[in-house]
Amino acid sequence: MNPQTIRILILDDEPFMHKLLVRMLDNLGYTSVTACENGHAALALIDSTNNSPNLILVDLNMPEMDGLEFVRHLVERRFNGSLILISGEDERMQQAAEKLATAHNVTVLGHLHKPASPGGLATLIGKWKPTQQNAPRAAKNVYDAEAVRAAIANGELVNYYQPKVDVASGRVVGVETLVRWRHPQDGMVFPDQFIAVAEAHGLIDDLTRVVLSNALAQTRLWLDAGLMLHVAVNLSMDNLASLDCLDMVVGLAAKAGVPAQIMELEVTETRLMEDLRMPLEIMTRLRLKRFRLSLDDFGTGNSSLAQLRDLPFDALKIDMSFVRGAWKNEKLQTMFDSCLGLAKQLGMESIAEGVEAQADWNFVRNRRCDIAQGYFIAKPMPAEDILDWSHSWQSNFQHIADAYPIEP
Repeated sequence: MNPQTIRILILDDEPFMHKLLVRMLDNLGYTSVTACENGHAALALIDSTNNSPNLILVDLNMPEMDGLEFVRHLVERRFNGSLILISGEDERMQQAAEKLATAHNVTVLGHLHKPASPGGLATLIGKWKPTQQNAPRAAKNVYDAEAVRAAIANGELVNYYQPKVDVASGRVVGVETLVRWRHPQDGMVFPDQFIAVAEAHGLIDDLTRVVLSNALAQTRLWLDAGLMLHVAVNLSMDNLASLDCLDMVVGLAAKAGVPAQIMELEVTETRLMEDLRMPLEIMTRLRLKRFRLSLDDFGTGNSSLAQLRDLPFDALKIDMSFVRGAWKNEKLQTMFDSCLGLAKQLGMESIAEGVEAQADWNFVRNRRCDIAQGYFIAKPMPAEDILDWSHSWQSNFQHIADAYPIEP
């Protein structure tokens, strides 16, 4: 990457910071640099030129237009460059600002505290990628109820499986079932594009029946091949509105010849619970029949502790937002430790979602979390790939464990 090809804009209301940052950037080889003292001037500059900046170094606390308002104006202009936040605000404020900008699909390379160091600035700028790689993603297709109904009827829904491993031993202990739609024209469609449609139009029971039936049939094949895995299937809160759900789960498991003990039913707690009575009866009776129950995305809802008190969960899944990058973020570490400690004190299995890098894996392992899943371990895959992947993971795990032993 040639530093001279990156157009950088500095937005800060302090002239001294302009001079300091320009000198740092010049020493690092970045010479195409412009500075503005307020957001209005920066926006006017962006509007008046065809050479929009590739990278903006922006302060948060400025008079007239603060950094967050400036970001909102960038979004309105479909800015597809990158940001680095350089501010005197505290860590929590900078993290919140970074999260907000990211929620607007603006690429944030990171944040630095004033006065920024040349090394820290060089590291963040080093993450920059050319504009075409930062371009906004194409809008997702929106599917109507009839299309989803046809997909269910035509057998276009397929299950992928994401492995879960025991953190201490590396042993593959289970998989989570994740539905995909193999669309005849659009290719593989992810569930965020059709699950809500199914829920809104009374199709979720039919969809869940297909997913569960396929997962149970696959589980039976794995058992016959000598592969014992706990298989998790997600239930919608809409599934738990009727006792038909109980009959469906129990009946399909019996028909497939799969023991209840190796099936895990995941419920997302963000939608628990306006009326507890029916879900409580269904889940308690499923637990009596020895199906495992897990509370998904723990910590992201409004009444997590009440749900742990009232519902018979076996496992607590710590949401990926508390796992990913927690190794370098004290606030996330505190939240992760709170969830993990709660699971241990209640005698529940702890499952860390979103383990996407070696550092994430090292963190959850050193924290003595029970189970982990995420891209560092494996992406969701077709059922036929699980066995080969499992052999590969087991052969590589010892090298990972030896290179990064658990801290005493």
